[in-house]
Amino acid sequence: MSEIEFDTSPVDAWIGVPLGGGQMKDPVAPNDLRRWAQGMQNPNPLYFDERVAAKSRFGALTAPFSFAVCTDDSHGAAPAIQGNIEGTHMLFGGDEWWFFGPRIFPGDRITRDRMLFDYKVTQTGFAGPTMFSRGDTTYVNQHGQIVCKQRSTSIRYLAEEARKRAQFSEDKDPVWTEKQIEDIENQKFEYYQSFLELGHERRLFVKVGDKLPTRPIGPHTIMSFTTEWRAFTMTVWSAFESDGLPSSLHQAGWLPEMSRDLEGAEVDPTLADGLYHGPSRGHVQQKYAQLIGMPRGYGYGASMGAWILDYLSNWGGEWADIVHSKMSYRSPALTGDLTLLNGEVTAIDHDDPSGQPVATVHVTMTNQKEEVLASGDAEIRLPTETLPPERE
Repeated sequence: MSEIEFDTSPVDAWIGVPLGGGQMKDPVAPNDLRRWAQGMQNPNPLYFDERVAAKSRFGALTAPFSFAVCTDDSHGAAPAIQGNIEGTHMLFGGDEWWFFGPRIFPGDRITRDRMLFDYKVTQTGFAGPTMFSRGDTTYVNQHGQIVCKQRSTSIRYLAEEARKRAQFSEDKDPVWTEKQIEDIENQKFEYYQSFLELGHERRLFVKVGDKLPTRPIGPHTIMSFTTEWRAFTMTVWSAFESDGLPSSLHQAGWLPEMSRDLEGAEVDPTLADGLYHGPSRGHVQQKYAQLIGMPRGYGYGASMGAWILDYLSNWGGEWADIVHSKMSYRSPALTGDLTLLNGEVTAIDHDDPSGQPVATVHVTMTNQKEEVLASGDAEIRLPTETLPPERE
């Protein structure tokens, strides 16, 4: 068998180059936050009910940590998808986040700086030669404060080779009984109650070995994936405008069936929608999922990242702050599957300069077959009974 060629030289020219893309035309609106909480299936009233939020640490509606990616026009992945490699598609391979203190509120204007960080090529059972590229997106508010930084890992691979190997081969959704669905719904209520009971209180007395409550999401459907997609601001027609800087995102070598028709979109915006026509249509259309090596509709990497960040912040409560999170994604969620999030406190650092304890939490995301979809560690700065005055 001849060796499969995978020319990465077009990518080299983009490393270290300040990249462009879309910037939000309008400030963040309250309904952006509400739509996000709804789309990510996160019924924490702090993010959608102004009456609850008024009694919080913040005194008003605030965005969850996960919302930052909603202010970008490409899930924060564009810097990791640069350089033309014909016949390729991409999956999310992971996200690393650093949070620097400022939170996002309605009325804020968030802009982004972007740059391709690095890449490597390895052989995978999924598609043979596969590029793992990392790109950085830095989120800045209207005051010039850095809100957070995202280092996204993009898995770029030859779609034809993935189809041949068919590593993901189950093309039918699993069947759930009414009793199983009822049990899942009860488990969801138990999880929701865990953070509703904490309310506006501070999470104190955390120790190594503490288990976070299990968070179930799903079973996933075409409808739930579509609702997630519509929660992203970038899916709203003309919500973003180009900042004029260079980017090769739309010329990255997408298959013709997975490419946006930017010229036609001047007449029919759905042609650049991404979901109806473009690189994301495989998420909700089995024909195109199988074209790029997936068996059926599959979830978004950005949503996986959001589920994890919401899981961590719901546990920590409003007085805790995520400092850092590094998660690796192994497999996407598929239609019909159930996603389960579990976490455990593995360390507590009492030497943080803030004077507050910082807990390390190991997170594992699995499906109903106990297959690992994602895993990693996060550091969360926990409250004390009395925080320093500048943080009260």
